[in-house]
Amino acid sequence: MSGLLALLDDVAGIAKVAAASVDDVAANAAKASAKAAGAVIDDAAVTPKYVHGFAPARELPIIWKIAKGSIRNKLLILLPVALALSNFAPWLIAPLLMLGGAYLCFEGAEKIYHALVPHDDTHVFKEDEPGDPLHLEEQKAAGAIKTDFILSAEIMTIILAAIPQSDFWMEAATLAVAGVAITIAVYGSVALIVKADDVGLFVAQYGRLGVTRAMGRGVVRAMPGFMRLLTIIGTAAMLWVGGSIVVHGLEELGFGWLGHHIHDWAYAVGHAVPEQWTAVVEWSAKAALDGILGLVLGMILIPVATNAIAPLFAKFGSQKSSN
Repeated sequence: MSGLLALLDDVAGIAKVAAASVDDVAANAAKASAKAAGAVIDDAAVTPKYVHGFAPARELPIIWKIAKGSIRNKLLILLPVALALSNFAPWLIAPLLMLGGAYLCFEGAEKIYHALVPHDDTHVFKEDEPGDPLHLEEQKAAGAIKTDFILSAEIMTIILAAIPQSDFWMEAATLAVAGVAITIAVYGSVALIVKADDVGLFVAQYGRLGVTRAMGRGVVRAMPGFMRLLTIIGTAAMLWVGGSIVVHGLEELGFGWLGHHIHDWAYAVGHAVPEQWTAVVEWSAKAALDGILGLVLGMILIPVATNAIAPLFAKFGSQKSSN
């Protein structure tokens, strides 16, 4: 009997340790996911364009395809790569983060550049165009998954850098939980955004009360403006997060002068206002300075990407197809 009680006591102890580990994984995943906010917001802002031009009945299936591809990207490719980096080449994490941050700066700056400079709009597939609609759907989903891979790589690297020092399995579990949670949050939000106008239209047409019908019409009218606002927020978040990643990476590599100057300027601005506003103003000033740096870096990278990197990839792609 005493042996059984001792065994039960051991099982209870193991259960407590396991529960604490689960709590640690969840807490670490939540904290690390918050660090990836900029890339997450951009992911949510970018994805709705991939279902534009398709019948409403096909919007959710396309989003589901992209979400499944995103989870595969994170769990089957990016998670093992991130763990390998953490355990065998941790010195690569900062440069890779900076590369990803520079990419976010480029993406944000390119959106602003295209908004200011006239350019041809990207062609959007319509279901009444010649061709197989299923093939067009697969093509759009594949393109979205490729874009998601780049953003997911940045998200997973940010999460990895934000995880406190721990063992292999804790890092793996935290990365997996954070990756899946972010995917659910992003594509759940995208699904709600994409279907919001359909729901509003349904309520406007079939609502029993005048108030509910008016709310439905309000949702339909508000969605275009909301999508524009989401794009603006996503762009600002990319520049802010991208700039801050580059600054932090420079500090990690021993070039901390820029980060020190940004901190000092933000500190001066924050302490120039009443004390109750100091923390908010200081944070906002630092975010703004990081965003300005991100915009400048992104604008510098636009001609580099357009005139050097893009032709190189095009040449590589043409050689690969010819082979």
